[in-house]
Amino acid sequence: MIFRQLFDKTSSTYTYLLGDKISGDAVLIDPVLGEGEAYLRLLQELGLKLVMALDTHVHADHITALGMLREHTGCRSLMGQEARADCVSGRFADGDELRFGRHVLRVMYTPGHTDDSYSFYLEAEGRRYAFTGDTLLIRGTGRTDFQNGDAAAQYHSLFDRLLTLPADTAVYPAHDYKGWTVSSIAEERAHNPRLQVADKPAYVALMQALKLPHPALMDVAVPANLSCGRAGAST
Repeated sequence: MIFRQLFDKTSSTYTYLLGDKISGDAVLIDPVLGEGEAYLRLLQELGLKLVMALDTHVHADHITALGMLREHTGCRSLMGQEARADCVSGRFADGDELRFGRHVLRVMYTPGHTDDSYSFYLEAEGRRYAFTGDTLLIRGTGRTDFQNGDAAAQYHSLFDRLLTLPADTAVYPAHDYKGWTVSSIAEERAHNPRLQVADKPAYVALMQALKLPHPALMDVAVPANLSCGRAGAST
């Protein structure tokens, strides 16, 4: 499998390119509009055909490249069934399998950061990958105070879903602000300070006490992303 972790400096967003070496089919997870030309160039250089572009949720800190990539490559643009975006080619739901070549992304509904938050799990060539969006970060978790966020729901997404994955599963989040690139389920269980809570009420109290400022681009990014990053985007 071809795997690339790509980074947008402006929003500290990670985008993931996954490709099947035999078929040439590829997937992009959480693509950023400002990096769109770089994605297209990399796909060409690696001899890959983009078949799917996915967002883990409606982002508030950057504008998605879903619409732009669909226009340029003919790929399918996909978001979760809870996302209030009528521009996508299709939707996924918990338990779905998204196939590219020989490989399969397993869809996991992991709400809490937003009510449309998803993660993806992949086993390929003896390795396990979890693409956790803003639900599970490296030594952190996604905020839960806007876009229908729910700390109690996030607690279940973390402790009953993501943290039950095999311990050696590599954790690849949608953001990191410290320059960390990857962790593992075992590391996060042991060292993530937000996961060292006694129970759900303690987690809810911890998240409610954060009092974080809203993302600077929120008023621009959310409406744009409901149109797949393209004004007037349609299916």
